[in-house]
Amino acid sequence: MGAAETGVAGYIAAWRPVSVPPQAACFARAVVGQAAPAGRERAKNLLWAAGRLADYGTRLGLEPVPEVLLHPSVIERFTAHAPGLTGVSRRTLRTNLRFVARRVVPQLCPPDLPLPRERARAPYSAAEISGYLALAAAQPAQARRMRAAGLVGLGAGAGLIRADLRQVRGTDITARSGGVIVEVRGRRPRAVPVLARYHEILLASAGFAGKSLVTGGTDPGRHNVTTPLITALAGGTGLPRLDTSRLRATWLAEAAELLGLATFMAAAGITCSQRLGDIIATLQPGDEAEAVALLGAQR
Repeated sequence: MGAAETGVAGYIAAWRPVSVPPQAACFARAVVGQAAPAGRERAKNLLWAAGRLADYGTRLGLEPVPEVLLHPSVIERFTAHAPGLTGVSRRTLRTNLRFVARRVVPQLCPPDLPLPRERARAPYSAAEISGYLALAAAQPAQARRMRAAGLVGLGAGAGLIRADLRQVRGTDITARSGGVIVEVRGRRPRAVPVLARYHEILLASAGFAGKSLVTGGTDPGRHNVTTPLITALAGGTGLPRLDTSRLRATWLAEAAELLGLATFMAAAGITCSQRLGDIIATLQPGDEAEAVALLGAQR
């Protein structure tokens, strides 16, 4: 055993805290010794976690043995309901206790299977969007031309997909607040400013549709209402089949660029937007005119 390993083992053997009962401390020394932490600081954290778990478990009448206290259900109950712990402490305790459990009672902790993480769709390039609009303009019937152009404009110009896209009527697209606005209905009603390059395209499609649905059909609840339009835009120009999720990603990418979002996140050192979303949820969004100006959507 090297000097470092001897030091860690000696630290574990000598650990006698006053914050937990002797029985809980004995349990912690036994399981952390089996877990073989790499350093003294790591051992200290694991001992604290195991000692708190044992103190909690024995107060409930649980037997202080690894097969009982390190069971995943006991760890979850402890980290969720033990009194006097902050949110950060609960997460840290659970991470450390899961580590000890995997080392000491691996039969109770089968390895987690990696689940696929859905990635953001790649935005279309400006050339690809121009290609789809050219295909839309080449359709033999005016109705098909207007609906296909409206589909591209609502997706890449306003970021609409699924029911939000299917429910848009011509009367929902208006020129106001210094730009062009799409009134979105459904579960999340909102006013969306259209990016400037799609103004004329959507106003023309809206004028043709009138009170009817911009992308065609009579029932916006039909899930395949845009399928004929997507098929019509699958031409022999080397373009991939149109994907409305990629149209939305195109709108999101352009809006993020206009807002300078990448520059801000790099300056703040943020790589995950979860906490940023928590902060934004406390702020009051601007009005319609401010949104138009912010997204460069003025006419």
